[in-house]
Amino acid sequence: MSEFEKDNRDVSLKRAAELKSRIQDYLDVKDTIPVGYKIQDEYNLQKEKLLEILGGTPEDWDNWKWQIKNRINDVNILAQIIDLTDQEVEDIKRAGAENRWAISPYYAALMSKTDPNCPVRLQSIPQLAEVLDDSGHSDPMGEKFTNPAEGITRRYPDRLIINVTNQCAMYCRHCQRRRNIGEIDKNIPKSHLQEAVDYIRANPEIRDVLITGGDSLMLADSTLDWLLGELNSIEHVEIKRLGTRALVTIPQRITQELCDILDRHAPVYLNTQFNHSKEITSEVKKATNMLAKAGVVMGNQAVLLNHINNDAHVMKKLNHELLKVRIRPYYIFHAKSVQGTSHFMTKLEDGLEIMEKLRGYTSGLAIPTYIVNAPKGYGKTPMLPNYLLEQENDHIKIRTWENREMVYKYED
Repeated sequence: MSEFEKDNRDVSLKRAAELKSRIQDYLDVKDTIPVGYKIQDEYNLQKEKLLEILGGTPEDWDNWKWQIKNRINDVNILAQIIDLTDQEVEDIKRAGAENRWAISPYYAALMSKTDPNCPVRLQSIPQLAEVLDDSGHSDPMGEKFTNPAEGITRRYPDRLIINVTNQCAMYCRHCQRRRNIGEIDKNIPKSHLQEAVDYIRANPEIRDVLITGGDSLMLADSTLDWLLGELNSIEHVEIKRLGTRALVTIPQRITQELCDILDRHAPVYLNTQFNHSKEITSEVKKATNMLAKAGVVMGNQAVLLNHINNDAHVMKKLNHELLKVRIRPYYIFHAKSVQGTSHFMTKLEDGLEIMEKLRGYTSGLAIPTYIVNAPKGYGKTPMLPNYLLEQENDHIKIRTWENREMVYKYED
């Protein structure tokens, strides 16, 4: 090696060491952040206990309809699988009496038995804060004013939502549509679905349709097959999207029969909502492999939640684990101001700090867009750290991900 090459190598090695030091804080903690498939023994113990309590078999556990039928909504059953104080039991009863709760056995098996701050517990178990909170809005997105036909929400020029059900496998405590949950699971009538399809057919600018709810995958296969077929028959509809948390809360819903339907109606995009790496399990990987083989494109829309994922390292770990199971991090949503959920709200600075610690510190595939939804249904607004510092006729001044200020001349 020549002296010139040696000097270059020395500079390269010094730079490599500098780059490693940039993520040393993440390397120090990443293995302490729980991941679902890495706590398999703990999960299996909870699974066995739940099967015994619910009178089920391993075959039942893999049946999504059994999971739905046996959702946990009784604090006495919950207390048999996790440690609850007498006060927590009373708080759950009081909060649950005002806002419905139900947890799939699968998702309940992911809960920490002892840790009340477990991210799975925080997302699924009612808290007294829900009933003490009088801030926020029941309909922060103003969906009742963006409803031009039965079941439809329209906020943008070329796309819209069909809300097909109020049912979910688990009712998230931060849900933006908790006003729709009620006490009875209801799919919207087929006549209303037909009205939504007719509206789309009559508006040729609509090229993108999101089927959601509730959870779109709580529809029967036959209904979903019919609805996707109707949308396929409309020439100007280019893509169909499914909004679902089933991958997170009941991955058993991903059956070969469902995958065959989705394959038949391609292109289908599936947007889900993982909020913590503890939710990514071996069952999730099996489900995403099946969906990928069926040609379904998957994206994740995390919600920024206080004490759950408003931490740059936790969010980075989540995004890395999502990519390993073929799900592309798509959005981080700033939590909406929903009545009864203010304890989940974070500061905007939390989200911006996370974005600062993603850009440049990990691959672009692992960097979603941070979104604040404008009130009253006026749409998504991206939030970004400020990288453009100065703009003149012949140059701009930029700030890099390492906080280096550099001048970029247009003539260059």
